[in-house]
Amino acid sequence: MDAEINDIKKSLDMDHHSLNEPFFCRKYSKPIMLAIAIAAFNQLSGINAVLYYAPRIFKMAGFDEGLLTSTAVGFSMLVFTMLALLVIDHFGRRKLIIAGSIGYIVSLGAIAWAFYTYGADFKAFIEHGTPVSGIGSQVVLWGLIAFVAAHGFGQGAVIWVYISEVFPNRVRARGQALGSFTHWFMAAVISWSFPMFAEINVGHIFVFYTVCMILQLLWAMFLMPETKNISLEEIESKLGISD
Repeated sequence: MDAEINDIKKSLDMDHHSLNEPFFCRKYSKPIMLAIAIAAFNQLSGINAVLYYAPRIFKMAGFDEGLLTSTAVGFSMLVFTMLALLVIDHFGRRKLIIAGSIGYIVSLGAIAWAFYTYGADFKAFIEHGTPVSGIGSQVVLWGLIAFVAAHGFGQGAVIWVYISEVFPNRVRARGQALGSFTHWFMAAVISWSFPMFAEINVGHIFVFYTVCMILQLLWAMFLMPETKNISLEEIESKLGISD
């Protein structure tokens, strides 16, 4: 216990560290890159585009009533986020990101397949009200429900915990601000671009999100350090942040 208290005092030692010391420097490069990566991947999944435009996506997939299906998506997010909060300290941040990434890839890939395979039918429904094959619409519906479940269980639960853990005490506020800025900047880009690219081909958008989540899976497997049951001071040492 005494050693742990000494480590905390050392991390807050202002005789050696100034609150005005440079943040963007080599010493903090690893936590900075980890925060930027997890925040960017969070939005490159397309989560905010899906949440913002869910009724439109369902309409493009042949559903007359978008409100009920959008409610099902939101309920799925709630349930799996609460589940993740119960197990995040048992399984760890990295395992949840890996599990969520696999869920992302399967669900986004299925949605992309549905829009490529049944895209002509969906378009005929929008333009002429022609009945749509139930298979394509159901794949989109359950794919989106699985997608937000994967987000709630993985990225949605992990991102803010992880960003707060990878930075030393003396720069944690700036680190979390950077992570938050990256997250919302990417949210704006993804949300703004979705309607524009949806006019070209919705399947292309979901393929792009799928590829990004494959990259996230590789990042989590090979580059993301685990922070479960590791003190903030030990994480600082693990990331090679020298005094």
